[in-house]
Amino acid sequence: MSSILHYLAIFLSCYFLFFLSETQSLSQPRTSPPFKPNLLVLPVHQDASTGLHWANVHKRTPLMQVPVLVDLNGNHLWVNCDQHYSSKTYQAPFCHSTLCSRANSHQCLSCNSASSRPGCHKNTCGLTSINPVTEQTGLGEVGQDVLAIHATRGSQVGPLVTVPQFLFSCAPSFLLQKGLPNKVQGVAGLGHAPISLPNQLASHFGFQRQFTLCLSRYPTSKGAIIFGDAPNNLGQFRGQNIFRDLAYTPLTVNPLGEYNVKITSIRINQHTVVPVNPSTISSTSSASGIGGTIVSTATPYMILHHSIFEAFSQVFTKQVPSQAQVKAVASFALCFDSKKIGPYPNVELVMDKPNVVWRISGENLMVQPLPGVTCLAMVNGGMHPKAPITIGARQLEENIVVFDSARSRLGFSTSLPSYGVKCADLFNIIDP
Repeated sequence: MSSILHYLAIFLSCYFLFFLSETQSLSQPRTSPPFKPNLLVLPVHQDASTGLHWANVHKRTPLMQVPVLVDLNGNHLWVNCDQHYSSKTYQAPFCHSTLCSRANSHQCLSCNSASSRPGCHKNTCGLTSINPVTEQTGLGEVGQDVLAIHATRGSQVGPLVTVPQFLFSCAPSFLLQKGLPNKVQGVAGLGHAPISLPNQLASHFGFQRQFTLCLSRYPTSKGAIIFGDAPNNLGQFRGQNIFRDLAYTPLTVNPLGEYNVKITSIRINQHTVVPVNPSTISSTSSASGIGGTIVSTATPYMILHHSIFEAFSQVFTKQVPSQAQVKAVASFALCFDSKKIGPYPNVELVMDKPNVVWRISGENLMVQPLPGVTCLAMVNGGMHPKAPITIGARQLEENIVVFDSARSRLGFSTSLPSYGVKCADLFNIIDP
């Protein structure tokens, strides 16, 4: 009998402990898995005075918005730390550290100031930053600080998510003095380098190395940069799947780290061909010897090598009434009376294959620098431009352009107004 009572006591004790543990577990709050975004979004604005595009990035502790120029080919994010940079989380990596190697920095810096501050530390590493408009360069300190950006939940904007140790450069303040919109405090590089904005975001959040531009033509509305696989995650766009209609062409990176595509010819009104001379492409730049076509947001308008521009101009002027041409307005070579020019000719950039065509029409082709005067939004780059063709910000506006580095390809849409929508509509979907 005593043995039965003994086993019964053990059973009751075990049951009580089980019941107690279950009760405690039910009283504990259930922890949900951490939110993992599949897209990130950065709103983008057009600057009316320069035609360039800028964005507010959230940085520092406490977070604050920092306006920066959008530079498609920039190697990294750089900001001016000389004035009003205050953050509890700023750090300067030691020279020759792994972080400095990741930033491709192999130069040591030591600031002579008695007290350290962001941009001024001893035994840290230096990084060369560039003003992409003037091409002026300056050496500054590599820094590390919090960066935050909005995630998306499906087609809606989500919370701010952070990269606690984002690498960037504290560039000297003189780089801001010329060429850039007045309000910006730095440049956001979207290029191919290891610490560019898209590459750091892709590495931290586990994205594909891909981002999508949709730049607004209008200073009063917003465009967006979407980081991640937007074509497969964003879905419908005002009831239409415009991403399904994207054309793709190979995307390469030249030795200077700039995004390149191949243009074989330029068509005007679908039948006249301006060939892009391979010998011109191979010998265009005395500085770098680099051919191909650069895609740039730091250049307001398309730039053509002199020989290409002359051939284009001869054909283009035949497509508009002769009496419409007026005196040129700097820095444009072909200008017309807005009332006399009539319908704008359709210009097509023929890419790597004859059936892969980037159509430039309407306001992507022309610009109005003065009331009543309409000019061709292309510039004669002379005999030694950086590349035979540079596709500028004007030609990118109101188009969806996908930079898919993972697959080495560039995707592009036709002009969004042809669908009855614009980039601001896309942003309204993800940020109502």
